[in-house]
Amino acid sequence: MRAFCCTALKFSIPTNSLNFSSKFFPFLIYRSESSNTHIPELTFNDYQLLSLLSQRRFRDARNLLDEMPERSVRLIVYWTSLLTKFSRNGFVDEAEVLFDIMPERNIVTYNAMLSGFLHCGMLGEAMKLFDEMPERNVVSWTSMMCGLADAGRIFEAIRLFEEMPERNVVSWNAMIAGLIRNGGLEYARAVFDESPLKNVVSWNTVIAGYAEKGRMEEARALFDEMEDKNVITWTSMVSGYCRTGKVEEGYSLFLKTPKKNVVSWTAMIGGFTWNGLYEDALLLFLEMEKSFDITPNVETFISLAYAFAGLGIRRLSKQLHTRVISTGLECDDYDGRLLKSLIYMYSSLGFMDYARYKFNQNSNCSVQSCNYMINGYIRSGQLDKARNLFDTTPIRDEITWTSMIDGYFSVGNAAEACNLFHHMPEKDAVAWTTMISGHVQNELLSEAMFLFTQMLDQGVSPLGSTFATLLGAVGAVASLDQGTQLHGLLVKMLLENDLILENSLISMYAKCGEIQIAYKLFSQMNSRDLISWNSMIMGFSHHGLANEALKVFEAMLDSGTFPNSVTFLGVLSACSHGGLINQWWELFNAMIDIYAIQPSLEHYICMVNLLGRAGKLNEAEELILKLPMELNHAIWGALLGLCSFSEKNSEIAERAATRILEMDPLNAPAHVLLCNVYAANGRHIEEHKLRKEMGSKGVKKIPGCSWIVLNGRTSVFLSGDKMEAETTKMLSLLFHFVDESQLSTVA
Repeated sequence: MRAFCCTALKFSIPTNSLNFSSKFFPFLIYRSESSNTHIPELTFNDYQLLSLLSQRRFRDARNLLDEMPERSVRLIVYWTSLLTKFSRNGFVDEAEVLFDIMPERNIVTYNAMLSGFLHCGMLGEAMKLFDEMPERNVVSWTSMMCGLADAGRIFEAIRLFEEMPERNVVSWNAMIAGLIRNGGLEYARAVFDESPLKNVVSWNTVIAGYAEKGRMEEARALFDEMEDKNVITWTSMVSGYCRTGKVEEGYSLFLKTPKKNVVSWTAMIGGFTWNGLYEDALLLFLEMEKSFDITPNVETFISLAYAFAGLGIRRLSKQLHTRVISTGLECDDYDGRLLKSLIYMYSSLGFMDYARYKFNQNSNCSVQSCNYMINGYIRSGQLDKARNLFDTTPIRDEITWTSMIDGYFSVGNAAEACNLFHHMPEKDAVAWTTMISGHVQNELLSEAMFLFTQMLDQGVSPLGSTFATLLGAVGAVASLDQGTQLHGLLVKMLLENDLILENSLISMYAKCGEIQIAYKLFSQMNSRDLISWNSMIMGFSHHGLANEALKVFEAMLDSGTFPNSVTFLGVLSACSHGGLINQWWELFNAMIDIYAIQPSLEHYICMVNLLGRAGKLNEAEELILKLPMELNHAIWGALLGLCSFSEKNSEIAERAATRILEMDPLNAPAHVLLCNVYAANGRHIEEHKLRKEMGSKGVKKIPGCSWIVLNGRTSVFLSGDKMEAETTKMLSLLFHFVDESQLSTVA
């Protein structure tokens, strides 16, 4: 920017004229509108002098200076003031020329030039000037020390601090702040403790340093020790607690803050937002609005944009954007963060036209904004637009590639997802995990396992989510061998306990039939969440262990964990399988009356199973007909399946099957079950007619399937398959039809 300003000035002023050219005024107007570099504090004469200095016309500059009305002020004071104005506003080259031609300088002049160099990042020039200064004071030393610290040269800053002939409170505070910025928090604390001069800035700097690092115990100890706290002190603590996830502690301090300003309110609103408490963020903002002396700033609206995206209330987004426009804050978005938050809000809520409009407003949108757009297009089902943006964006990162890969998996296009992954320049653990998860979602388990081995071969360490995805997949197909291998690798690679992984292991072993191993892992857990309890309850329920499921449920309540609808589905299913009718009704009533959980269709299916197993099929049918919700074929299928166990319920079976076939005329299980009911009741004519009807419709029952994994090879057996020699050997070994020594003779 500095080089551009100087060049523009040189072309704006004719070299043969001392007077200001009229062409310069349009230039000033243009600059004030586009880059906001028109400086109101500079006078007309100052701009004339600035132009001459930029052209190196020293004699003309000196003559102009002698003619200025400000000449009545003591010359060195005026020149030094002008030098400061130039350097502070980016015209450091002109300030340096002015400094060079000044016939008289004092230490204030030298300090002004030193600060100008440091302000513009010209550390080398600043160090040279510092060495050449005829005299230095505490301001000179402190300025140079800050410049070195800002440049990351902290050891040189420390050496300079130690060499300072005198120090004031600003020097001590600058050293503390410099150490904290460069990662030396412990050294900063030592300097703070050693400092004989402490003020509120000293305390706030160290407290903020601890808070930013999440070390809230040390921050709180200093906070409690500090006598004269101000709003910055309180706000630093509030932000620190929220940053570490301790929102309740942060909010407690926020309420105690004696005098809140917009920064305090915004810190708490942001704390709620970043911790996912979006409704609390909105309510606090509304409370802030009642304080007539508080006006939201850019940071407030940034936090609210992310909060509104999380809330998912679409109408609020436009109201927020309207408020931003009406307050004129879009013009203050110097770093583009407000624009980015609006793009995120609109794309998250599916307003892709609005998001694209904001995206197109800035040709230099960040890669993060581009990723927001791509994810928004994918979520709204516009994969082609997401791909178009992906192909045209000049900057991509791992998230960009991974988002597109995940997008293709979401529509079942695994081939294109693999093609993108193949061309991805750098593949991180998240990208590999996305590929593995995508294959699992598309029921390509063997390909997912192969990708996992490739990931390990490439030296990429799996994430916890990588293992969780694979454990869920092998549990779904009951592949115990692969599950135990993953468990062994997990123990070897990941030292720290992960609650998600522990839950995945419990679920995997339970689904693979090893319920005792699942319970052993569950018993060894240091902490449990709702998913842990539900996984164990469901595991016992699926194995028909009703009493064990109920014991885990009681232990869950004793631990203070509140059940949800999944919990009750597990215990109700357990009671249904175990025939525990009284316990079933007690739990069902408690779910509604005590825990205020409304039963879903799955809970009523469980009730139908309970009544059916008790021989009360008429009551089960009446219950279904009275349900205050839309029914699907699942609940009628449950009733039809129960009818097949009895020879006396063919009429109920016919009504249930009719309901199912109305919804799904080609439903094979319904046809087969009804045929079985007819056969059980000796109604062979109806059975024959129904089977003939199945043939004319083309209805085919999917055959039953079993499989076995042997030496890494999966062998599948379908109902009706002919026995081959190799199959006979495996089945003989499994069911001990023959001794292992006789296998060689079986052909």
